[in-house]
Amino acid sequence: QVQLLESGGGLVKAGGSLRLSCAASGRSITSYPMGWFRQAPGKEREFVAAINWSGGDTYYADYLRGRFAISRDNAKNTVDLQLDNLKPEDTAVYYCARSKYSDFLRSRWTDYDSWGQGTQVTVSS
Repeated sequence: QVQLLESGGGLVKAGGSLRLSCAASGRSITSYPMGWFRQAPGKEREFVAAINWSGGDTYYADYLRGRFAISRDNAKNTVDLQLDNLKPEDTAVYYCARSKYSDFLRSRWTDYDSWGQGTQVTVSS
């Protein structure tokens, strides 16, 4: 069973940047698509971005408008999420997860398993 551990969250002012990292242990994630999701207080978990096994294909939520970038390093068994031009509405707990499927990149959280515990991102205005 794979364990996922997110890091890199914190408090940042609007317009700032953060880089989140998801480290896998127990089993390799190199053959799996991976995704990032987020959940704000009182809101449902929402899709942020996904990446295929090689890193050659990515998929983003429309609302991001190019502000975030997902990447992976299979040698290190990690998946990163670069957050730029952050806005107060980006405040949430960010989670990484492994996709159950490898046919195409998915945005439903139910299509993912092996979730991390999350890392808090807080953006002040």
